[in-house]
Amino acid sequence: MSLDRPLQPTFDAPAGSLQDDGVLELTWEVFGELCRALALNVARDYEPELVIGIAKAGVIPGAVIASILRCDFYSITISRRSGAELVRDEPRVLSAAPLQAAGKRVLIVDEICTTGETLRMATAAVRAVRAREIRTATSFAKVGHYRPDYSAVETDAIVVFPWDLDVRP
Repeated sequence: MSLDRPLQPTFDAPAGSLQDDGVLELTWEVFGELCRALALNVARDYEPELVIGIAKAGVIPGAVIASILRCDFYSITISRRSGAELVRDEPRVLSAAPLQAAGKRVLIVDEICTTGETLRMATAAVRAVRAREIRTATSFAKVGHYRPDYSAVETDAIVVFPWDLDVRP
């Protein structure tokens, strides 16, 4: 797959739809195209050697982007939750940054960025293992809030990712 082809993701129903109530529901197809667009944005001026996805949801775009960029992939867990239950007010680093990041150019990926708190925590954890350079990327960034180094879409909408949809019969 070539990264040179221009990409203009669209949100036309049924692939993805912005509803009147400000909710953007994504299909897997649209999400995949957003990952490709994000990888293209990164590849234009950065050559990460390693991609770290923030678990849980950031590992999905992280793994896809790592594959597109032909980089090794690892994860770090930062969460307010234990399973499905909300157990703390502030996110906490629950797993150490991968030691493989030492001396490498690293791209940290999450699915969405609002306050930037999770990205800052991940960056600090990766800095602690002495990565050479660290940049951040998210599929979505909320308008007027913390800005990752790269994002595919800036929006005020409530984003419903394909994995958030109810799959029970």
